[in-house]
Amino acid sequence: MPFPVRVLYRQEVMHAETEERQTVEETNLMEAAADEGVVGGNGQRPTSPPPELPLGVRLQVGGLTVAIDAVERRDGTVNRCLYSVIDRLQSARANPRPDSAGVRSYDFTIDASRGIWARVFAPVAAAAPLPVVVYYHGGGFALFSPAIGPFNGVCRRLCSVIGAVVVSVNYRLAPEHRYPVAYDDGVDALRFIDGAGAVPGLGEDVPVDLSSCFLAGESAGGNIVHHVANRWAAEHQPSARCVRLAGIFPVQPYFGGEERTESELRLEGVAPVVNLRRSDFSWKAFLPVGATRDHPAAHVTDENAELAEAFPPTMVVVGGFDPLEDWQRRYADVLRRKGKKVVVAEYPDGFHGFYGFPELPDAGKVLQEMKAFVESNRAAPKSTIL
Repeated sequence: MPFPVRVLYRQEVMHAETEERQTVEETNLMEAAADEGVVGGNGQRPTSPPPELPLGVRLQVGGLTVAIDAVERRDGTVNRCLYSVIDRLQSARANPRPDSAGVRSYDFTIDASRGIWARVFAPVAAAAPLPVVVYYHGGGFALFSPAIGPFNGVCRRLCSVIGAVVVSVNYRLAPEHRYPVAYDDGVDALRFIDGAGAVPGLGEDVPVDLSSCFLAGESAGGNIVHHVANRWAAEHQPSARCVRLAGIFPVQPYFGGEERTESELRLEGVAPVVNLRRSDFSWKAFLPVGATRDHPAAHVTDENAELAEAFPPTMVVVGGFDPLEDWQRRYADVLRRKGKKVVVAEYPDGFHGFYGFPELPDAGKVLQEMKAFVESNRAAPKSTIL
């Protein structure tokens, strides 16, 4: 859903007033990192220009970054009053009527007392049980919901292209709800589905195969996918009634550390969406007070990644124009060294969040690769005894 033009105009005024200060802050971050000797190569920005984006995508990305900068305060809090206005403008209602691709949607409550709910995307009917994709949206742990236009659109396309029922989870946001609340909510969503033995509200016309359950999420959602999958595999999979994790999709997952990686510095001020200042804000908002970015929630390493024996097969999506690409490749390497099945899907021109824009050819390619991964990792069909 394109950002409304009136919102762009109104917020560009704010952005202009703060742009100079933010540029100075980002320059100081780069200089400090260089002084610490962590700049890769010669520390210069790439000579090749960023990938050319369609005008519509540029407007949406510009609106997104303006909105993020407008609501994120320097003290690590979020201006929830302003955020609520943007949220209302950008949110899409669930629609029980199928769209042109035959996908309908509806919401159900998981825990009203904690504000945990989910949006389901499903076809009207299915001849055979469908796999289930439980989805966790991005937003730096502090922003957005399943109703936000881009995530609503991604889940519709996942449902249509993969041929799956998608359950998009609304988890509680930081800094009001810090680590490990998002992980707790993510696990509780799986427990709720497992306890129900079905996707609530779906009906008999759309059977599902909960033994072919996949987790997916981008950015902060990709981080949540990893930690929820590991906790589920270690603590809940042995006693689960129905839900079996068949695979996970950390899409451009949000990991980090105190170190400034080569890609973070090379793409600072060049790549859209993610920069050092915004990234540092998200970790400050999410991690326990006083924790550094080397906390195990952010910094997954050989030493702190105690992966469960049943940790599922993983497809990591990496964009070559994403400042977090070095952290994402390191994450995949950790999984490999731990003996886990890992596929890395790389898109050289992919900026952070690129697969949320259907106008981009690579966005369609990601969904096709995810479809192939689901088909190759689904549970084997149960045999019928005649």
